Amino acid sequence: EFTQNSRLTGTSNDLLSSFQLARSESARSKSNITICASDNSLDAAANCGGTFNDGWIIFVDLDGDLNRAGAGENILRAHAAPAAGVSVLPENGATYFAFAGTGLGRGDVGGVPALSTVMICDGRGVDDAPGGRATARRLVATAIGRATIISDKAQILAAGGACP
Repeated sequence: EFTQNSRLTGTSNDLLSSFQLARSESARSKSNITICASDNSLDAAANCGGTFNDGWIIFVDLDGDLNRAGAGENILRAHAAPAAGVSVLPENGATYFAFAGTGLGRGDVGGVPALSTVMICDGRGVDDAPGGRATARRLVATAIGRATIISDKAQILAAGGACP
């Protein structure tokens, strides 16, 4: 159980720190920064595609098209697939979150829904864990780009969080 909790917490913290990095970098550089699911996140030519269970990248999105192409659209950080047994499941099927050069979220880009909530689960579903926490986590990203992790079982369930 310790290993499962560590993997779940590690994946949750990686995703949260991705939001924090992207938000601060967009405000600092005055550039669009995108976090997106990537099925080739560790390749030099990594781009958006796949699901967050494949991994994800954070990159400078100069033209704001959610596609990494062209000079200057550099990767800031890349994450491999989550640890075995951990699933990262955006509740609206979203595969990205984009920040404007102000450090605020860009909302839905091109009619494609942006990520707003993510369930981070393992085989235990949403259950009681030692220390009063849940055996799942819920990342909530506000429209302005502020993200937080919820680990309280009652709050996760009250918000409609569920694991498959």
